[in-house]
Amino acid sequence: MTPNTDHNQTLFERAKRVIPGGVNSPVRAFKAVGGTPRFVKRAQGAYFWDANDQRYIDYIGSWGPMILGHGHPAVVKAVQDAVLEGFSYGAPTEREVELAEEILKVMPSMDMVRLVSSGTEAAMSAIRLARGATGRSKIIKFEGCYHGHADALLVKAGSGLATFGHATSAGVPPEVVQHTLVLEYNHIAQLEEAFALHGRELSCVMIEPIAGNMNFVRASVPFIKRCRELCTEYGALFIFDEVMTGFRVALGGAQSVYARDIPGFEPDITVMGKVIGGGMPLAAFGAKRGIMEHLAPLGGVYQAGTLSGNPVATACGLATLREIKKPGFYAELSRKAQLLTTGLKAAADAAGVPFSADSEGGMFGFFLFKDLPQNYAKVMTTNNQRFNTLFHGLLDRGVYVAPALYEAGFISAAHTEADIAETVAAAAEVFKLL
Repeated sequence: MTPNTDHNQTLFERAKRVIPGGVNSPVRAFKAVGGTPRFVKRAQGAYFWDANDQRYIDYIGSWGPMILGHGHPAVVKAVQDAVLEGFSYGAPTEREVELAEEILKVMPSMDMVRLVSSGTEAAMSAIRLARGATGRSKIIKFEGCYHGHADALLVKAGSGLATFGHATSAGVPPEVVQHTLVLEYNHIAQLEEAFALHGRELSCVMIEPIAGNMNFVRASVPFIKRCRELCTEYGALFIFDEVMTGFRVALGGAQSVYARDIPGFEPDITVMGKVIGGGMPLAAFGAKRGIMEHLAPLGGVYQAGTLSGNPVATACGLATLREIKKPGFYAELSRKAQLLTTGLKAAADAAGVPFSADSEGGMFGFFLFKDLPQNYAKVMTTNNQRFNTLFHGLLDRGVYVAPALYEAGFISAAHTEADIAETVAAAAEVFKLL
C-alpha cells in the first residue's frame, strides 16, 4: 500500500474527527467544488503555502482583510509591540479611540462608531439599533446578500411580498424570521411595492451595496437612490453592510463610490469589518450621533463584548489604515484588479469561453456567462461543473480563488504584475479545457 504523502488530506481526516465537517467555517470545506481543502502553513505577501509546502497566489486574502498582503512589516511591528503590552484588558484603551477617530475621518456618514469582534456581531447589532431607534420591528434584506449568521438574517424569500421570509438554517424558529422581508436585488418595482405594503412598519433596509456573497454584483445607482428615497420617506433607516466593501473598494467605502453619482448620498448606519482589523478579529458599526446615542450606556439598546476594541486587534487595524491612506494606494490597487479581470476576459475570449468580470478598488468577481448578472437568481444559473473545473485547474497551477462560484475575489497591494500574468496564463490553459 502506497503511503499517503498529502499532508492536506491527512490533516482534513484528523480535523473531521474533532471539528464538524473538518472546518470552522463551511466554505473552507470545498463542499461546493469537491476535493481536499488546503491547510495553510504560512503566508507572506501575495502568497500562502499549504501543508505540502505548495505555494499559491492568494486571491481570497482571508476573505478581504489582507489588503496590504500577508505579513506587511509595519503591521507586524504594530502587532508585536501591542502583544508585549498585553493581550486584553476588559477596560478602555487609547488605541480604540484612535481607531474610531481614523475610521470617522474617512466615513463622513458617521459621527460615532462602536467596535465589535466580527461582521456578524456588527450586522446583528446594527439591526437591533435600527429597531431600537425607530420603535419598529420589520426589516428588508435582499436575496443573495449575506450579513452574517444571526438568526433574523438567515432568511430566504417568502412566496410573495405579503409573505415574510423562511429560515435557511435549521435551528432558526419561524417566529424569529417573521419580521424579515427578502426582496430581489436591483428590483425597483418590487422595492416600491414592499414599502407601499409595509413601509410604516419597517425599521430598516439592509444591503450589501456591492454584493460579495453572490460573487461580485453591484447594486445599480437607480436602485440605491430609490432605497435612500423610500427609507427617508417612510422613516426607515438605510443600513450599508460594508464588511466587505469598506476600505476595500475605496478609502471611503462603497458609499463614497455611490456618492459620485448620487449627490449628498449617505446611508443611516454603516457596518464594517475585515480591512479595519487588518486580519485580526475586529468589526464596527456607526451612524450619526442621534442614532448611536440609543446604544447603552447612553440609551436603551444593549450591546456589549468582552473583546470589543481588543488592544492587539486595534493595533493591527490602525497600522493597516495608516498604510492604505497613503497617496495613490487605491489607484494602484484598482489598476491591478483591472489588469487581472481584463487579462482573464481576454484569455476566456481567446478560448471561446463565455465570461464576464468586474472590479472596484481591490475587490473583483468573474462569471462563466457573457453578461454581468444583476441578481442572485442569475448568478445561480452558472454551470457548477464548469466552475469547478476552472477552480481545480487554477488550484493545480498554484492559483487560489474562492472555492465557490458565489464568492468575490480580492487583490492586495502585494500582488505584482508578474503574479497577475502567471494567473492569466494558468487560466488560459484551463479555459481550453472548458
